[in-house]
Amino acid sequence: MKKIVTIALVLALLTGCTGGGSRAKPIKSKDLETMELRPAERTVETEEAYADFAVDLLRAGRREGENVLMSPLSVTLALGMTAMGAEGNTAAEFQRVFGMDQETLGGYCMALMKDYGDLGGSSETNLVNSLWCDPDLTLNDAFVNICEKKFDAELFHADLQSPDTVGQVNGWVEKATRGMIPQVVNEFDPDAVLALVNAVYFKNQFLHPFVTPGWEWFIDFQNADGTVSSPQGMSNGERDEAYLSHENGRGVVLPYDDGKLGLLLMLPDEGVSLTDYLSTWDGKTISGLLDGQTERLVALSVPKFKAEWDGELRDTLVALGLEDAFDPERADFTAMGSSGNGPLYIGSVIHKTAFEVNEKGTEAAAVTEVEIKFTGMPMVPDDLILLRFDRPFVYGIVDLTTGAPLFLGTMEQMD
Repeated sequence: MKKIVTIALVLALLTGCTGGGSRAKPIKSKDLETMELRPAERTVETEEAYADFAVDLLRAGRREGENVLMSPLSVTLALGMTAMGAEGNTAAEFQRVFGMDQETLGGYCMALMKDYGDLGGSSETNLVNSLWCDPDLTLNDAFVNICEKKFDAELFHADLQSPDTVGQVNGWVEKATRGMIPQVVNEFDPDAVLALVNAVYFKNQFLHPFVTPGWEWFIDFQNADGTVSSPQGMSNGERDEAYLSHENGRGVVLPYDDGKLGLLLMLPDEGVSLTDYLSTWDGKTISGLLDGQTERLVALSVPKFKAEWDGELRDTLVALGLEDAFDPERADFTAMGSSGNGPLYIGSVIHKTAFEVNEKGTEAAAVTEVEIKFTGMPMVPDDLILLRFDRPFVYGIVDLTTGAPLFLGTMEQMD
């Protein structure tokens, strides 16, 4: 069986192979061929739908007492491009999870790339897409057209099993993330036939940097397990800030000098657990906080920190409603492509993130790897009996004349 791997990560596009469709006759997909994607207007409805997904992703992926760091932007762009290859109930499933139909989701992804691709000020950003296609795969030309023309993706032909390709991808990642994510793959699966790549990178400076003292000072930080740590601290020196307050929590938003983005910091009230606090959040929470901001004199103390996180998002996404896409018998990715080895389905979704905060600003990177597999249903002769001992079975030693069993048992657990 072959797999398709989608990687959303922070990197710059390699030059080399060029796109232009698949090697063989494509699968006809009327919906893709007639879809006229354009950057969608970011309405209240689409913004709330995206925010709902972001909050749900954080809550579902979090484990109480453990650090978690998600990039809803990276995940949305990676799965958004993947969704362009979905049809039928699988496409409807993506719609339920993201709160947008296929065409709206595609247009919204285009708007995200347009809006965050060049922020101005001192901000450094990079949002790009590419497809790495193994010679074994026949891509649907309409799907390639959507990726190339609407997601600005560049198509490369490469042997994914070649160590050279793995080295190029990892070198690509390390350079584009400024070393924040030095490696994304050790090797591609022997069955991998396609890598869809989204790159997201942000480096932003605060409009009003923290005060830089002439000495280091430290904050006593109460960890979730009851222990205390002492990270290096930062202070704003007491000044007017955009103060945010709502039920059970308060904080600030620190604008970057691009005038478009800011760092949100929210602290649950004393006695309110982070789990209980987040349980009240929905797609309207952050926009409501920003709408209600007031300029107040704030003495702000924040720890400097670096954060890294990685995890498997399969269970998280299934919990959010993306179920059929992971089911070999129900997934429908026929609009994406085929090699004649069976239908496609998502095998796993790996997410990696890195984040750093200091007096001047923040730097962040993300990787999302969506692995799509073929179910592998080869044609067999009508008279061939398929017998696979891949579940509990009975075994023993018997007398061939009398049938008397000398040993008899069941195999129900295997290491």
